[in-house]
Amino acid sequence: MSWDEAAESFDEEPDHGLRDPAVKAAWAALLLPRLPEGRGRIADLGCGTGSVSALFAQAGHEVHGVDRSSRMLEIARTKCDADFRLGDAADPPLDPGVYDVVFARHVLWTLPAEALERWVGLLKPGGRLLLVEGRWSTGAGITAEACRELVLRHRKHAELCTLDDRALWGGPIADERYLLVSDE
Repeated sequence: MSWDEAAESFDEEPDHGLRDPAVKAAWAALLLPRLPEGRGRIADLGCGTGSVSALFAQAGHEVHGVDRSSRMLEIARTKCDADFRLGDAADPPLDPGVYDVVFARHVLWTLPAEALERWVGLLKPGGRLLLVEGRWSTGAGITAEACRELVLRHRKHAELCTLDDRALWGGPIADERYLLVSDE
């Protein structure tokens, strides 16, 4: 199934669509305090249907979302006023050195390691990298330690936070999920 085909049902997962107020509140509590005060410029890479982009935009940030699915982007444009662009998250069609935050959720593990260097290049000096990733029970994904090691090839710091709160996912999980935060 292509991502365009998956777009119609993508938001049915609680953590994708953020339709459940409790799930949306959990993601807001996790992510919004890690964003700049005031109006920050955020790149949301592999933004899908734009649920997290909308969360950021509703908090007053300038959001630039990139996804390779035109149908996902059509849906994203109905959720918020953001700059959504068709493109590959591995080599996003965004200006380098202008973002306060680069955010990606469950995307890095699917891309070649070189993508992370491009992502870091999008950041302003002092910019923050926020990655939500995991290693699923199927064996797919990237472990927290492997992700941390990859980030430390390009950055000085990488802090991990386990994401095992069922409120984030709409129910219990049995695999490794985490947030990696990197400032410089």
